[in-house]
Amino acid sequence: MAAARAWLAEDPDPATRAELAGLIGAAEAEAADPGGAPDRPGTAEEGTARPARAELAARFSGTLEFGTAGLRGELGAGPTRMNRVVVIRAAAGLAAYLRDRAGKVPEGPGNRDDRNAPPTVVIGWDARHMSERFARDTAAVVVGAGLRAVLLPRPLPTPVLAFAIRRLGAAAGVMVTASHNPPRDNGYKVYLGDGSQIVPPADADIAARIAGVGPLAGVPRPEGAGEMLGEEIVEAYLERAGTVLAPDSPRGIRVVYTPLHGVGGPVVVEAFRRAGFPEPVVVAEQAEPDPDFPTVAFPNPEEPGAMDLAFATARRERPDLVIASDPDADRCAVAVPDASREEGWRMLRGDEVGALLAAHLIRRGAGGTLAASVVSSSLVERMARAAGLPFRYTLTGFKWLSRVEGLRYGYEEALGYCVDPEGVRDKDGVTAALAIAELASGLKEAGRGLTDLLDDLALEHGLHATDQLSVRVADLSLIGSAMTRLRETPPTTLAGSPVERAADLRDGVDGLPPTDGLRYDLADGRVIVRPSGTEPKLKCYLEVVVPVTEREGLPAARAEAGRRLTALRGDLAEAAGL
Repeated sequence: MAAARAWLAEDPDPATRAELAGLIGAAEAEAADPGGAPDRPGTAEEGTARPARAELAARFSGTLEFGTAGLRGELGAGPTRMNRVVVIRAAAGLAAYLRDRAGKVPEGPGNRDDRNAPPTVVIGWDARHMSERFARDTAAVVVGAGLRAVLLPRPLPTPVLAFAIRRLGAAAGVMVTASHNPPRDNGYKVYLGDGSQIVPPADADIAARIAGVGPLAGVPRPEGAGEMLGEEIVEAYLERAGTVLAPDSPRGIRVVYTPLHGVGGPVVVEAFRRAGFPEPVVVAEQAEPDPDFPTVAFPNPEEPGAMDLAFATARRERPDLVIASDPDADRCAVAVPDASREEGWRMLRGDEVGALLAAHLIRRGAGGTLAASVVSSSLVERMARAAGLPFRYTLTGFKWLSRVEGLRYGYEEALGYCVDPEGVRDKDGVTAALAIAELASGLKEAGRGLTDLLDDLALEHGLHATDQLSVRVADLSLIGSAMTRLRETPPTTLAGSPVERAADLRDGVDGLPPTDGLRYDLADGRVIVRPSGTEPKLKCYLEVVVPVTEREGLPAARAEAGRRLTALRGDLAEAAGL
């Protein structure tokens, strides 16, 4: 209660002040009449309810942890929620970190043409609740600390922010977004001057400075601070995006596109128009940004039902492809026609799109290193080796992939692709959409499709089939219990195959930094188990490899792969106690 009252006294936001005052009042009523006070609605999971004192305890029992994903959490009052107090403190810690790195920084905005001008921080935001407010608070703190803050001109995709950092020679960037999380969430993603997201030890260094921030009254926040960039930064991004395509490549593909109520729509449509593709048909019900995401349960193209409206539009328009962005447009989802399915379309898995883009770049003669996250399929590694190209695995996340030396292409199975690392050192759903459309256009001209190329890859390198066992929990301790159980009693066989190697990724495996995860290598595949870094989920990544030498044998190989994946899911769930 004391912590809650202290927080209330310095909270600058009327909405969260009112929310917190209501909780304090209800908690006081509970104390006065323990049997008569009504429960307050909880917010950790939809539909739950708990007493006000328990809700306060949940909100003030710790802090929202600042890590390599920056900050991400549910909106609301208190240190374990996303709110203006948390954002102002995070911005003050980041500014202190940048000042320490740059040495003495002159007070005030400075002269950006002067070699002694203060470091620049570029700030972007999406269309979620409170995103613009958090962005403007960040700009005010940055300027108040004697640094220069520049804001993107409007809600824009995350890759535009990542591009702008390098384009402007900034020292850091901040993107206010929760990507594909539920509507009640928001987040705070931090980049350094190389255009990549922070990794250790920068995250811990910034977190230490956040912890050292005193009362908010001592954090200068000049009103209206920060410079607003013009549309020229979007123009520069779009010009760069077009360079991912070969000048003479076919552009005849027709696309139905959905931004899933996010900020990708105008940028994706304009990128396609400038590239010379037919203008995408945008799913009307999901075309405009809406922080409530009213037509989907989760604004993530991987979630069941998220693509229903896109498929309905596609049945009317009969395009060649369906493409979707997640709400901040750093991910790209692709669906292909499939007459065997009721909806008439099949979503390609992230690993399939990752392999298709790799094949496209290899066949175009791309040099440099190919990379994938350790939880992604091993197919691209086999493709790279066959092409005589270097390949690297990294930990999950583009904060690691973007730092691979000599990177030409990187992907992760969660629909993230980097096809232009010199322009955007992060996943970019806009340029990935252009590249997959270019590939599909060339195949269409030859009377083929994306699935035909996937068949070719299976015949050349073996059928690589992947799937996930993903368990969302209300009680985070269940994730820790499952990981402990697997560590103490690791499985010796999975889906009838002996586990040839069991590795604890906390120890650092195959040259990777330590991380919380487990890996089981089988003769015909592998399994990786890890807690999600952004959601209350335990994720298990499954892969099986089935040799196949003739096109006629592909259906049987796919059936066999499906059987093995089903067996893997069952065996792993039992081993983890899920």
